[in-house]
Amino acid sequence: MTIRAVVRGVGHYLPDRVVPNSEFETLLDTSDDWIRTRSGIERRHFAAENQTTSDLAARAARAALADAGLMPDDIDAIILATSTADLTFPSAATMVQAALGMTRGFAFDVQAVCAGFVYALANASALIASGQAQRILVIGAETFSKLMDWTDRSTCVLFGDGAGALVLEAADGGGTSADRGILATDLHSDGRFKDLLYVDGGVSTRSTGLLRMQGREVFRHAVEKLAQTAHTSLEKAGLTAADVDWIVPHQANLRIITATAQRMQVPMERVVITVQDHGNTSAASIPLALSIGRQRGQIKTGDLIVTEAIGGGLAWGSVVLRW
Repeated sequence: MTIRAVVRGVGHYLPDRVVPNSEFETLLDTSDDWIRTRSGIERRHFAAENQTTSDLAARAARAALADAGLMPDDIDAIILATSTADLTFPSAATMVQAALGMTRGFAFDVQAVCAGFVYALANASALIASGQAQRILVIGAETFSKLMDWTDRSTCVLFGDGAGALVLEAADGGGTSADRGILATDLHSDGRFKDLLYVDGGVSTRSTGLLRMQGREVFRHAVEKLAQTAHTSLEKAGLTAADVDWIVPHQANLRIITATAQRMQVPMERVVITVQDHGNTSAASIPLALSIGRQRGQIKTGDLIVTEAIGGGLAWGSVVLRW
């Protein structure tokens, strides 16, 4: 018998403020057509001035708990993937714990930028498989709008704010690829590529900093590494791309999503795409897409899903799970 981390509930939250591409036309030398052509993004959501990452995360967490039919104290742990925590410390996860009124268990953040949710899922799966937790709330939440250089049209038009969450629960499986739950994970990082995507500030430099990116190089690494990690996870699970019902990728850029699917030889009809509506929400984008995909009726119980992401670090990875 094998213990699997099975999805019990899912939910998401997007801030009220919707920012269409046209809003940038008055600020920058750009256009709706330029942004759509290069990224596939049509609009994104920005948090209000007084909204923090933990605020967004708590809303997504409540939605996931409601979907699961659970109360906060039914949860053993919270893992929050974010690069935009409210404070240097404590973790945003503990703030979500308090906001939910959860008085037991433990909570911590995972920081792997856009790959954060994949890393968080891998950690949650390991904690459940080892028996350290029965139910874990895994959240991805970001307020990247607070890190933008509004004079840089190559980056500021790409990112948005939001949060998504899954409730994972321990369940017995047969140890085969037919099991529900997380079947395989694959994680990587290579710090030599730090300068391709980073924020030029932090605690040690006594500044918040702004996001910097070499878009062309990130694109090249993304397509190659995302396809490879997805194949590796599938191989670990004893599956192939032909078995996949849905790819639910990090929603960074439609061109990256399309090129990765082509490398995997998976048709775009089997790819969940939400980037047009919320832009790149970093660690929040995968749980957002999972929640929206389920809401649309695309993702159904028993479907085999591959999710993959790459972000600053560079850090990248993938997860194969059966819904």
